[in-house]
Amino acid sequence: MTVAVATVALGATAVVTFVSGGGRNSASAGSIPADSVRIEEVAPNVVEVAAGPNGSTGVFTVDCGTNGNGKFSSDNPVAQPGISNGAEHLHDFVGNLAINANTSDEALAASGTTCRNGDRSSYFWPVVRIDRSPRSGVGDVGTPTVSCPPARDRMPSIPPAAYGNVQRALGELDRQIAEANARLAGSQGVDARRNNEVLSWLRARRAATLRQVAGELGQFGARPTGLMSLVDCAVSYDALHAGHSTDGRTQANPMVECPTVRDRLPAVPAQAAAEVDQNLNLLDRQIAEANERLLTTAGEGGPNFAQNAIVGPLRDKRRATLDRIEIAIGRHAARPTGLTQLASCTLLGPGSTDGSGDNGGDGGDRGDNGGAGDGADGPDAEPSALPVPSGPDLELPGNTGGIVRPAEVLIEYRGNPVSKVTPMPRFLRALTGESKPTSRGPGNARKSWTCSGFTDRLSDKYPICPKGSQVLRVHDFPGCWDGVNIDSDNHRSHLSFADATTGACPTGFVAIPQLRITIAYYIPRDVQFKGQYLLDSFPEEDHNPFSDHNDFINVNSEKQMRKIAKCINAGRSCR
Repeated sequence: MTVAVATVALGATAVVTFVSGGGRNSASAGSIPADSVRIEEVAPNVVEVAAGPNGSTGVFTVDCGTNGNGKFSSDNPVAQPGISNGAEHLHDFVGNLAINANTSDEALAASGTTCRNGDRSSYFWPVVRIDRSPRSGVGDVGTPTVSCPPARDRMPSIPPAAYGNVQRALGELDRQIAEANARLAGSQGVDARRNNEVLSWLRARRAATLRQVAGELGQFGARPTGLMSLVDCAVSYDALHAGHSTDGRTQANPMVECPTVRDRLPAVPAQAAAEVDQNLNLLDRQIAEANERLLTTAGEGGPNFAQNAIVGPLRDKRRATLDRIEIAIGRHAARPTGLTQLASCTLLGPGSTDGSGDNGGDGGDRGDNGGAGDGADGPDAEPSALPVPSGPDLELPGNTGGIVRPAEVLIEYRGNPVSKVTPMPRFLRALTGESKPTSRGPGNARKSWTCSGFTDRLSDKYPICPKGSQVLRVHDFPGCWDGVNIDSDNHRSHLSFADATTGACPTGFVAIPQLRITIAYYIPRDVQFKGQYLLDSFPEEDHNPFSDHNDFINVNSEKQMRKIAKCINAGRSCR
């Protein structure tokens, strides 16, 4: 980078301190909007902890581009796995080309990447838009409901001896959601305290139930991993979606939508389990490969290229794989029928002629979000109430206007002032910031806004920068790891920030390369003064600048991550 490198290099051990609260209710002087502030009026608040003799002061920089290939998505793969369009706002994605809400770790590891060094990690953040139309506010938010990652279509093969107990546990997840919605039914407006009470109650019960499922399956083979990533749920304000027009099932990127398979399987005999699981994983990879190819070949080959060259061959591959699953089970039990009917997928977005694509199967997309949960196949899910990006600007409820493409993106792995860093584990999930400070509270929110030349200060408001200065977003991720888990039931507790005063990690945590992502924008000054550049957000957040956040999945190879740690520990600057 040219500008950002010179202006954002705060020192390898910088620790940002701030006061939570969010600056949405106080206006600046004159006509500056309440959500904006002249950067000169923000007091310096970035504190650098001096490096000690055992500190690690190196920096490893990764160039993954600025999303020049246009991989936009309203999925939230870390916080809401398995929920398509769960973010309700649009993200820029750089790095991994295959990732969406449903991509398996195996598929992530096999994908292409935009990073020049082969890093397949996924880095993603909400887009910024310029919207010159008057802002109308959020209006009536209605009654919130909970939105939870589906569990049925994340299951491995289930042996006969565990099948009944697992199905009953999955049904219990449905009942928990129903009870949580009943508890929220009396909510008026956006009540963060009540939301968190209900979500905490639900999280504890989902965690216990999913541990029960893992224990049941672990008695008959390897204990499944990743179920804890399905624990955390969110609140959704569906009334805010009313009146949002869409042009059918437009997607930000072309993608395939395929019927789920894991939730359709009968009990799988132990002798067939390994082969069935291998083919289930292959189905996941086939979808990821198709979505990656749709992205990288967008606009090629005429109007029928995607259908003929990608979606049709995907159907054939899925049919062969599903047939192998039927045969594997049929060697040791009654052969299931109808699985091959799930082979056809729907093409969504650019390249689909009528929105219906090539869906020759029943298209059933099933989850644990609303049925009784007492059938072997799981409840039939209603069509998603979550809106999809639509129109040439990929707009969503409340998130309208033209997308501002980053001028530069700087991705750095940095050290710790008092200790050496341990390599990150592969597939580590990490969040920074809080996407819902209004509806869940600002406890995890972090100031991220500043201007080039003023990186000694960060704000929770949109900065108005001096002439010639870029708008910057600086996202620091937690730099301490519990040494065991790559995810946790709230997607946060397996990581921690170092102490702001000493730079030390909490007891029981080890320092890892701390990720910092700095995003630079050229935004006209009149737009800055009028408050017309806005962060995409959940509808109830109404573009709150304090809702800025960033997500990351580490798909660096173990060898590459050791190289990164070695560079940082040696105090060098590397690429």
